[in-house]
This record gives sequence, structure tokens and C-alpha cells, in this order.
Amino acid sequence: MEVIPGKYWDISIAIVITTTTKIITTFSLIVLLSDFEGFSQTEKKMTTQITTQQNDKYDDKYIVGLIPGFTDHYQNVNGLKLHYVTGGHGAPLILLPGWPQTWWSYHKVMPILAKHHKVIVIDFRGMGSSEKPADGYSKKNMAGDIASLIKLMGFEKINIAGHDIGANIAISFAGNYPELTENLIVLDTPHPEEDLYKLPMLPVGLPVHPWWVAFNQIKELPEQLLEGRFYIVQQWLFDKMLVNKDSISEFDRRVYAKAYETKEAIRASNAWYQTFPEDIQDIKHMKVNEAQTLALGSADTIPMLERSLRNYIENLQIKEIKSSGHFILEQQPSEVAKLILEFLK
Repeated sequence: MEVIPGKYWDISIAIVITTTTKIITTFSLIVLLSDFEGFSQTEKKMTTQITTQQNDKYDDKYIVGLIPGFTDHYQNVNGLKLHYVTGGHGAPLILLPGWPQTWWSYHKVMPILAKHHKVIVIDFRGMGSSEKPADGYSKKNMAGDIASLIKLMGFEKINIAGHDIGANIAISFAGNYPELTENLIVLDTPHPEEDLYKLPMLPVGLPVHPWWVAFNQIKELPEQLLEGRFYIVQQWLFDKMLVNKDSISEFDRRVYAKAYETKEAIRASNAWYQTFPEDIQDIKHMKVNEAQTLALGSADTIPMLERSLRNYIENLQIKEIKSSGHFILEQQPSEVAKLILEFLK
């Protein structure tokens, strides 16, 4: 999950991400280790015991079975094993999730989309049941993973959608592999750009201050703090960034908690953020994306999408998802699926 500031922010000092980490770490420690006011009852009930590796109720093998017509698969790609879930028939539609979630974030829209498309939801490099190598987390390189998988599956061209970090990868894919891209769908997040270096150290009036962008730059410490208790971060984010907190259920939250509970999982997911400086340079050299593109976002995100996406996408439609926060797939799944299907007709 990332946030890019707009021109209306009147701040006197631009703070480079890498210089904010020490202060943000202190702030984050206070938030993570304190029983601060505002934590929901669900957060207080959930324990590390609930989210251990021993509980197979939240494994992919079990939860894939909850969505009729879908199966999970593994494929060796570029030296690592990728996990993906597929179902349906028709033109291929690749779906990429975001932080701090997995392929399961699409579970509400998958059956709707599968009526018209071959749906492939991918846990990309470092996510969920996919392998978590030490490096290779630039969005351009991860787009290369997706391109290799697509070729192995025998597709000549695909439609691709991404949310959050998945949107970063989808945009990079469309820009670097135009010959493989039929249509691009961006869900609530643009690609990293120079403005990330201007994120303020202190809150400036936004509904949620994006402290995690800097916190996730830190190596080793987050794993030590959050092993077995990453759900604390997830619960905070979900409750702060959902209009309807119940749209991500307790079961969903435990699925995500299990996926991020190990040091390896936390280290790999933070690596998606630690490559932002490289991603910022890559977008400068990426060709203008000529694929037909649909961007869907919440009311808070629409201005950011307008400012950013038009810099590198030529054929762009932007539509607002009402009554939603960042997690639009869970809060308004029917509307999101409807707009995607209309766009792909």
C-alpha cells in the first residue's frame, strides 16, 4: 500500500524516505507494542496462537476449495516457484494482489469475473505461498516474472489488473511488455514516482498517515518485532482504511495473518517497498503505455490517480468507487467486477 502526495500539500521541507526511518521506527514501535485506544475487540481477541502455521484452515489448499470452479497451481519461473489460482473460461485476465494481503483479496470478484474470463490470480514474488528469494523485488523484475509465467501458460496476450503493490507491477508490465498486454486495470494505486521522496514526516491532515512506507524500508527490525504478530499491523490498516470494517471478515483477516506471520514473509513483503528508489528510476525510462486502461479508486485516491497516471498512460479512463476506502475489492466487489467486465467487453 502506498500513498503519493498531491500538489496541494503545503509543506516546507521534502523528507527523503530513507532519512525518515529512524523516527518512523520509534513511532511505529509505540503503535505496535502499545494497547492503544482504538484497537477493535477483534484485534484484542486475536492471538499468535490463532495464527500459527499449525492451523491449516487458512492454507491455500483449504480456502481455494471455498470458491467453486477454482484450483491452485505452482510453476517454476525465473528461478523461483510462483503460486497462482485459476478458474473460468474466456480471454485471460491476470489479477495481482497487494500488501498486506494475498490472492485471497480477489475472492469476492473471482466467481463473477470467471463467468466471462479465464481468471488467474497470482501470489507474486515474495507473497503468500510463492517463494521468497533474497532479491529481485523491483516492479520491473517482478513484471518479468509475470511475463515468463504467461508465456509458459501459452498465452499470447492478456488483460492484467493489480491492486496496491500489484498495481505497481501491472503498470510496469504494461509499460515493459506492451506486446503481451491487451488491457490494463489499475486499482486504487499508481506506480512509485519522485513524489514519494516528499512524503512528510508528520501527519498533514490526511485520513491516514502513511507511516508504513518508511517503516517498511527498514531491514531486519520489522521481522524481529512482528514475527507471529504481524496481524497487529494488518488489523490497524484494515480498520483505518475500510468504510465498513466487516467487509474484510475475521476469517479473511486470519488468512492474511497466517500469510505474513513468519520472518521470511515480512522480510520479502518489505522488499517490495525497499525497491521503490529503483522503481522510481524505472518509470522515468518506461515507454508511454498505449494499452486501453481503466483506473478504479476510492474518493480519496481519485485525485492522486488523475495526477500520476496521465504522466505515463495514454488511453485512460478513471472511475470512482463510492462508499469505499483503499480496499475496494472487499468493500464494493459487485461494482468493481461490473466495471471491469464492462471495460473488457
